Amino acid sequence: MLSLFLEPRLLPNRLLSLCSLFTILKNPSSFQFKSRAVRNMSSDSAQRMFQLKLDPLTGNSEWVVIEENQTPEEKTKEPLLATTSYLDMLNDSHRNRAFRQAIDKTITKPCHVLDIGAGTGLLSMMAARAMGLDDSSTSYCPKGKVTACESYLPMVKLMRKVLRANGMDKKVRVINKRSDELEVGIDMSSRADVLVSEILDSELLGEGLIPTLQHAHDNLLVENPQTVPYRATTYGQLVESPYLRKLHDLINNEAKALDGIYLVPNGVHSILQIKEQQFAMHCDAMKEEFKLLSEPFKVFDFEFWKRPESNRKTEVCIKATNDGTIHAIVSWWLLQLDNEGTIFYCTGPKWISDQSKSFFPGMGNWCDHWKQCIWFLPEKGMTVCKHQEVFVGARHTKTSISYRVKTSLEKEDGGHCDPSPGDNQIFLTPEQIAIYGDCNWRLSMFNVIKNALKQKVSPMCIVVDDSLFLPIAIASLSKSAHVIALFPGLREKGTHYLQAVASSNFYSMDRLEVLRTRNQQLTMENTHQTKVGLFVGEPFYYGNENVLPWRNLRFWKERTMHDSVLSKDVLIVPCKGILRACAMSLPDFWRSRRCLQEIEGFDHSVANSTLGACGDLPADEEGPCLPFPIWQCGESKRLSDTVSIMEFDFLKPISSCAGTAQVEFTESGICHGFVLWIDWMMDSSTELSTGPDKGYWKQAVKLLNKPVAVGSHGLTLADCFSTEIKASFDPSSGDLNIKYVFF
Repeated sequence: MLSLFLEPRLLPNRLLSLCSLFTILKNPSSFQFKSRAVRNMSSDSAQRMFQLKLDPLTGNSEWVVIEENQTPEEKTKEPLLATTSYLDMLNDSHRNRAFRQAIDKTITKPCHVLDIGAGTGLLSMMAARAMGLDDSSTSYCPKGKVTACESYLPMVKLMRKVLRANGMDKKVRVINKRSDELEVGIDMSSRADVLVSEILDSELLGEGLIPTLQHAHDNLLVENPQTVPYRATTYGQLVESPYLRKLHDLINNEAKALDGIYLVPNGVHSILQIKEQQFAMHCDAMKEEFKLLSEPFKVFDFEFWKRPESNRKTEVCIKATNDGTIHAIVSWWLLQLDNEGTIFYCTGPKWISDQSKSFFPGMGNWCDHWKQCIWFLPEKGMTVCKHQEVFVGARHTKTSISYRVKTSLEKEDGGHCDPSPGDNQIFLTPEQIAIYGDCNWRLSMFNVIKNALKQKVSPMCIVVDDSLFLPIAIASLSKSAHVIALFPGLREKGTHYLQAVASSNFYSMDRLEVLRTRNQQLTMENTHQTKVGLFVGEPFYYGNENVLPWRNLRFWKERTMHDSVLSKDVLIVPCKGILRACAMSLPDFWRSRRCLQEIEGFDHSVANSTLGACGDLPADEEGPCLPFPIWQCGESKRLSDTVSIMEFDFLKPISSCAGTAQVEFTESGICHGFVLWIDWMMDSSTELSTGPDKGYWKQAVKLLNKPVAVGSHGLTLADCFSTEIKASFDPSSGDLNIKYVFF
């Protein structure tokens, strides 16, 4: 079983409502799980957590109740928070140092400090130390106290361990509630004099900063409190980028394809697109193909020391610095942590410091918990000339910032109204949009299906996953084929989509249907008493984009489950999967995932197991594999050729399998781990790769406990010249076990 959780740092002060819980139970794929989460549904002493467990090979899910005295690790034997951003955040030394300096400067005498979204309690301990509470023998000093508010029960349990390890468990009062549930006189003896809090995401507002500050100023803080941070300022910059255009402009990219398939036909363009929001990305990785079209411009100031407004608008007039086409706005923020403006942290890309010759801590520093953000302009973008005036309109709500761009003040460009998509609109990730607009991918898939249909007469075809391309391609290519799409994630939305694009793709819905059954074995009744001659998938499962590559072996499991309705000569597409790997130098990524020791004087080593630390582990322990796109991993270097470790034969029912590969190092350097992925053999001659050279898929990263100096034979300074990787697949759990030995 794979345990999926909602990323706790996304909604640190908000619980799932009961109705949301029932919605997820009814249709788990409708809930976009970014990471792991467990929700505590009560703040009573007998607390319970609801952990959603998903079988990666069937898509089946169930909620499991975990009592307060039993940790999720005890149940799952997995690092509970391995795929969250906590570890990366705590390994960000620039962030930690800036908060420590600001807290030491702000808290100069005993006072009441409130820490909202306290996490491991790091900021609370800094505040207690600044008041001298760490040297006090009493539990609470009436003039100096720290209240740590954390709603997320697994983190509360971890915080208490960290506090005990540092002798701070009697200096910091921990309250397991949302901050908007706190009451002065019940949870807090008085209003707090100082607020320390770090509930910021890459966009700044996505973790509920504004509503949290509003409630705190109204109910929990004294008038004119001191705050750390003090202020945040958002910035933007106009860029041209062919790569970014691929990530959102399916309409124009599809027009270049020669397959005659229309995923977004005229009249229904909005039925399939990305969400109108900012997307977090490491922009330094794309700098070489960016063309900067403006200087950085200031957008909004957000004050922490006073009650913020819920909504604001602004318009900035800037001049284009180059000729080009504006495809996107890159945005970031500058955090001023003290009221005097001497301590800062910036999430801006490295090129900002190179251009301006000014530098703030954090700028250009690779970390994964805070990135830059991308706001895509519609379709082709906007063409501008050097020195031309461009008007950028911005609006923020309580949780997001949106933009509009125009080149004239003559009329409004449509305002900032939130989109009102119908219930049948399908939102895909930018990466999936890019895949569907990629001419090479489409042509390969199209030709595979075309060749398969040549071998069949009036075939019964099953599209087992959530592919939108395959059912349309089959129905368009064969006027006699009957197509059944299962759409396990899209479900009814998939049905409405196929109906909406039918006429543009020249097929009728009497030959294409979507089954209402889900995760059930198909019967001959489902296939109209006809054996299936073509069984296909990309594979792509809607809502499961942030998982390890081998989770898509769900295709193999479903091929096995539906074996009774398959004909003896059924064509399986893809017919095989190949697990491949290469050795990599990944210094930034390894640094962000290594074990915690002391952080600004506070021992955090007790958190390593829960947070899934990888680097600097004891010799008998190994960290988990992590899903990550290698091109977004910061500095990287290939140290070996690609090797094939094992194959998965989809022509046969699912079974356990294993493989071994010898990796010879072709480059000298420091090896931090291995990158693994699955390439899909669509037929005997067509292979679709999801490897690190492709920017649209996530790979699996297996970090070493200790980095190793490697090199090719003849380089005497290298410690190792080759390594052996072993992998074994367990079909009962969908897990892939990776082992390695250096030589």
